[in-house]
Formats: sequence, C-alpha cells, structure tokens
Amino acid sequence: MNTIDLIVPCYNESEVLPLFYSEVCAVSEKRSDFDFTFIFINDGSKDSTFTVIEELAKQDTRVKYISFSRNFGKEAAMLAGLKYSTADYVCILDADLQHSPDLILEMLSSLENNPEYDVAAARRTDREGESKFKSAFSKFFYSVINKMSSVDIPESAQDFRVMRRKVVDSIISLPEYNRFSKGIFSWVGFNTLWFDHENRERAAGETKWSFFSLLKYAVDGIIGFSTVPLKISLVTGSAVSLLGILYALYIVIKTLIKGPDVNGYPSIICAILVLGGLILISLGIIGEYLSRIYLEVKHRPVFLIDKTNIQPK
Repeated sequence: MNTIDLIVPCYNESEVLPLFYSEVCAVSEKRSDFDFTFIFINDGSKDSTFTVIEELAKQDTRVKYISFSRNFGKEAAMLAGLKYSTADYVCILDADLQHSPDLILEMLSSLENNPEYDVAAARRTDREGESKFKSAFSKFFYSVINKMSSVDIPESAQDFRVMRRKVVDSIISLPEYNRFSKGIFSWVGFNTLWFDHENRERAAGETKWSFFSLLKYAVDGIIGFSTVPLKISLVTGSAVSLLGILYALYIVIKTLIKGPDVNGYPSIICAILVLGGLILISLGIIGEYLSRIYLEVKHRPVFLIDKTNIQPK
C-alpha cells in the first residue's frame, strides 16, 4: 500500500485543530489505497495546541507529533516534519484550513498519473482577505527577488504541496541554518505540476504573520538566494567615488581659474550626509550577510524537540 505523510506546522492553533483533523480524516477515507499519517509539529505554542494534539493521538494511531522546546518558526517546523517523514509521498499544509485538504486528492492522482512530475504544488489565484498593502508588498518582493536571484520563485506559489520521496530527501539534504523554503523548493528543481488554489479565510484563530515578520522573511529570502545586494553596494560605492573624483577635479580647476571660494558649507554637509548614508547602508548589507555566516558556522540545530511519539528512523 502507498503511504503519505501530512506535515502540519502548528503555532497557537488550538481553536482550529479539531476542524482541521475532521477535514483531513474525511479526505483520507476517500483514498483507502493510501495509508495516511498526520504529523503535527507544535512550534512552541503558548495555548493548548499541544494538549489538543495529544488527545488526537490517543484517539487515532495515525496522529504523530513533534513538540519543540520553544518557538523556532514555521521553516523549522516544516523541516522537522520532512526529516521525520518516511512515506512515499509527503504533503505540507497549514492547520488554519486556508490550504484546502480536498486538493490533496487531486495532487496525489496527478502524480500517480503523470510519472514525469515529482511535485504537485498549489498556487494562489487571488489574495482574498488580505490587505492591499500586504498584497502590494508581496508582489514587490517577488518582483525584486526574481530579478536578483538565478532561481525562479513564483509569486503565487504556496508551501502547500505533495512531493515524492526523492524530492523530500533532496530538500532535507540541504544543511543551511537560515532557511527560505520557497527558494529551496525551486532550487532543488524537479518537475512541478501547478494547481490553482483560491485563498480561504482562516477557519478559526488569528494570523501569526505581522508586517515586520513578513519583512524579515523577505530579507531572509533575498539574502539566502542572491548576492546582488553586495554587488549593488560595490557599484553604488564605485559610482559615488567616481563622482567625488570628478567633483574634486572640478573644484581644482575652478580654484585655479577663479581663485578660492569660501562658500559651500551647505553642499559639504549634504555630501557628508549622502556619503555617510551610503556607507552605513553598504555596511548594513554586508552585516546582514556576515550575521548569517556567523549563524551558519555555529552549526546550531535548526530546532530542538521536547516531546515526540515518532520512533527514530
């Protein structure tokens, strides 16, 4: 019998988990030829999420869980689920039901009927329920990162996807500490069959993504998959230096022709402020790369597990 693991990252999702479990159980009943396992990752939730998961595990042996020692983030939760999965197919989806569990069956069928494809992934057809500012920021981010990176990262692509075992093994083989899964999914390659997916409202609870957390995520993505910001610093610094040399030559020639000019205090202040700003921006960009190198060379684990009912491989 074929097997499939559902990877479900959870952070403060106690309200929606019973609804989610009910829906995925209904989906699993429609494919009796597949052995389903539900792997819930409790990402340091502060509510009763883990208690709910434990109760589900007592009722259903298919429910497995991994509970982190603290909140490590969704990227770490997805990685943990992938590392502890053993099935022929692996699906990642959110617990808030914005990812429609019913689509899993179509994804599975598509991979079974199209052996040339290794991934069936969902992409959003709309941004219903999302603020205009957030939507505009998201479009701007993907526009920027796709111009900077050699890897194409589709704007509407979601983490919601079904993958064959070899794809999962390739993803977990990447050792980096700072992870940006949307970029990693594209970087490992493999043929992807896309499914249009309408955005759904959360069934319960509140979103965990603030603007600043999205901004940090965007910075991680750009730095993780592009060195263009470093090149921009070099080009900008070179251009400003060249302008400075040309302006110095202009001052020398003007002084030789017309004599010294004591005026210019405002222009000097403006030049100092502009150059100082460019220097600080360049140092900031370099600092972002260095901070990630610093974290990588520490070789700290991406996550730490407090409790789990999954036996080691």
